[in-house]
Amino acid sequence: MTAIFDALARALRDLFSLRVLWVVVWPMLTALLLWLVLGVTFWSTFSGWIAQGLDAIGIQSWLAELEPVWIANGIQALLHLMLFVPVVMLTALVITALFGMPALIRVVAERDYPQLRRENGGGLVGSVGNAAIAIAIFVVLWIVTLPLWLIGVGVIVPFVAAAYLNQRLFRYDAIAEHASAGEMAALFKSERSGWWGLGLLTGLVQFVPLLNLLGPVLAALAFIHFGLARLARQRSA
Repeated sequence: MTAIFDALARALRDLFSLRVLWVVVWPMLTALLLWLVLGVTFWSTFSGWIAQGLDAIGIQSWLAELEPVWIANGIQALLHLMLFVPVVMLTALVITALFGMPALIRVVAERDYPQLRRENGGGLVGSVGNAAIAIAIFVVLWIVTLPLWLIGVGVIVPFVAAAYLNQRLFRYDAIAEHASAGEMAALFKSERSGWWGLGLLTGLVQFVPLLNLLGPVLAALAFIHFGLARLARQRSA
C-alpha cells in the first residue's frame, strides 16, 4: 500500500505543473465537444433508446402519466445528463490513455527516472487493442450486473467497474515505453494487487464532483509513477 500512496502523492505533485495542466484540459474538452455534437445530431435516436430502456423496466408509462408534465420532462432530462456525464468521462479517460500518456511519461521520466532504460515493449497498436478490450469488458460488466441493482448490491458496481477500467486502461501505457514485453507481462502478474488498488483509489476520484475533471490525468500520472517505480525495482532485483 505504501507504493500506491507514494504514486498518488507524486501524481498530485505533478498534476499542477504547466506541462501537465494542458493534458488535463484538452482530453476533457475534446470528449465534451464530441458528445455535445453527437448528442445534438442524434438526439432523437438517443432519446428513443432511453425511452425503450425505461419502458423495459416499467418507468416510461409512469412518466407518461405524471403530472404536471414539466416534472416528467425534468426527470427525463436528468436521466440524459446522468448518461451524458459518464460517457464524457469514459471518453476523456480513453483519450488521455491513448494520446496524453506520452507527454505525461516524459514529465515523470525526466524528473524521477532519468536513468531508466527504454525497451519499448508496447506500441500504439497494443495500446489501442488494450483500450478496446478494457472498454468492452467495462460495458459487459455493467450490463451483466444490472440485475444486482434490484437487490441493492448494485451500488458497488460503479466502483468495481471504475477500478477495472483504470487499471486495465492505464497500466499498459504507463510502462510500454520503458519495459520490454517480458517485463510488462511480469509486472502485470506480480503487481496485480497494486494495479487494482490504484485503480480503485483513482476510480473513486471520478465520483467526486469537480475533482473528477482532474481524474483522468491524476490516474494516468499515478499509474506512470507506480509502474516505473515497480519496473526500476524489478530491474534492480
